[in-house]
Amino acid sequence: MGKKSRVKIQKSGSAATTSVSSKEMMILVSELLQKCSSGGPTAGKEWEEYLQIRGLVEKIRKKQRGMSVEFEGRRDDHFPHLMSWARDHGASCEGFAVTNFGAEGYGLRATRDIKAEELFLWIPRKMLMTVESAKKSVLGPLYNQDRILQAMDNVTLALHLLCERANPASFWLPYIRTLPQEYDTPLFYEQDEVQLLQGTQAVQDVLSQYRNTARQYAYFYKLIQTHPASSKLPLKDSFTFDDYRWAVSSVMTRQNQIPTEDGRQVTLALIPLWDMCNHRNGLITTGYNLEDDRCECVALQDYKKNEQIYIFYGTRSNAEFVIHNGFFYQENAHDQVKIKLGISKSERLYAMKAEVLARAGIPVSSIFALYCNEQPISAQLLAFLRVFCMKEEELRDYLLGGHAINKIVTLGSMEFPVSWDNEIKLWTFLETRVALLLKAYKTTSEEDSSTLEKSELSPHSRMAIQLRLAEKWILEKALASGRAKRVHFQKQLEEGAPLPDYHESSIALLENTDAKLPIILHKLGEIQEGQEIQFEETGARVENAAFEMDPGANRLALKPEPRDPSEETNVNSAALDPLGTNSKNGQREVTRVSAGAI
Repeated sequence: MGKKSRVKIQKSGSAATTSVSSKEMMILVSELLQKCSSGGPTAGKEWEEYLQIRGLVEKIRKKQRGMSVEFEGRRDDHFPHLMSWARDHGASCEGFAVTNFGAEGYGLRATRDIKAEELFLWIPRKMLMTVESAKKSVLGPLYNQDRILQAMDNVTLALHLLCERANPASFWLPYIRTLPQEYDTPLFYEQDEVQLLQGTQAVQDVLSQYRNTARQYAYFYKLIQTHPASSKLPLKDSFTFDDYRWAVSSVMTRQNQIPTEDGRQVTLALIPLWDMCNHRNGLITTGYNLEDDRCECVALQDYKKNEQIYIFYGTRSNAEFVIHNGFFYQENAHDQVKIKLGISKSERLYAMKAEVLARAGIPVSSIFALYCNEQPISAQLLAFLRVFCMKEEELRDYLLGGHAINKIVTLGSMEFPVSWDNEIKLWTFLETRVALLLKAYKTTSEEDSSTLEKSELSPHSRMAIQLRLAEKWILEKALASGRAKRVHFQKQLEEGAPLPDYHESSIALLENTDAKLPIILHKLGEIQEGQEIQFEETGARVENAAFEMDPGANRLALKPEPRDPSEETNVNSAALDPLGTNSKNGQREVTRVSAGAI
């Protein structure tokens, strides 16, 4: 997908500019693995550790200069071959063409009028690069014997991509040749560009992403050089850090989940041609048709001839887009800033508050979000803050009596305050927390806006500052909203205004609103501390053996999301945690790896 990368023209067959012995490289790689596999940095030392890891990586990159597999010619030269290859293997290739859209990069251009919801693109399974095709490839013997690969599907897909890139007879070469040589993910940022993210909520995820990628590279370098099952891999003589960084970013920006052939499970896949579509706000329009065994995409809207065709990647924040896709989307209707809140176990009313929250399906410690729209807080955050600020008698009112369980439903509704005093407290608390978050930045919004007017900024620097400014705008908006709410409720209290009268029938008023909070006591055991609970509708459905796919979050609806290859943790020869850690985005937040934009 075009918006996320810049093409770097390179020539193939160049000899290494630096001679380095395998023993010397193994020493450097072992040092890198040891550094990355030690316990995480202490608070405040993350940047220092990043610099140390980056220093080791740069030593390795310097010695590996000229060793990577590279293609002849320009990227543009390979798109006609991609189209003919896709046509020969059953993909739809009429009605659109691959086009360079300048600042947005490559994308699909309509060559005829296309109606909204018209099926215009389909890609059969045999064209997809999947974990299943990796198992059947030259990577299969190593996959069968290494439990780390077996636990990391996205890393398996990245190594599969590298093996096929190095194979001049690969079935997927027409697709691989059209992938960019570089990406705009933070893995490709210069040190001073990463430094511009200091103070943002994204910086921890970026540093963690780099650390995990370096650890994985070191682990798999040693594995490929020493494991008997890797003797026939084309990577054995040339597996550079730049190779792995490229493969990780290719998978991270493009991977998606599709059903397995029997439809009972999901697998990760790279989807040629479809992944050229750029992002725009809207709805998910891509699904998988099991009957015809192919990915299918319908038009997001009406498109006139020569207009760019877009798809919707999913409800992702700009931090997620920057970290995992390598672009900043100015018109993002789903942008947000994370805020972590929790109730201390040492608090006198902890047990009562925890019980009220449990009845509402909300953990006592969680990561919530502040949104960019007119209502900056969700029903879940409002409910949490109300319980957080409740007095003992107010807590009893939501725990005892015949109507207590029904009153829980009103916690997330603006229409039913607990009390004027409770409202004043919660908005005052939110104001204070947001003000502290704003103070963490070293620059003001005005300073960032002024910096963005400079023409000499690199694309990565501009992206970092745009993200920094977007976070501040969301926080400033939440601060203003909290202040206005506090003033309003103070006035209500001073004027002795009566509280809205709650009664049993009030629940009906909430049934068709976003404010309704589900009561999910049976799911409380599945919630981990610090995990955000998702109440939003997924829009998931299964019709005619078709699965909907979210190209932004890389998932089939109602299925677990795959992770960023760089977010797997503990990559060392002794033990690995296949679950990894998610920041965002951490996701990522709920971590969400994105699907494909270039």
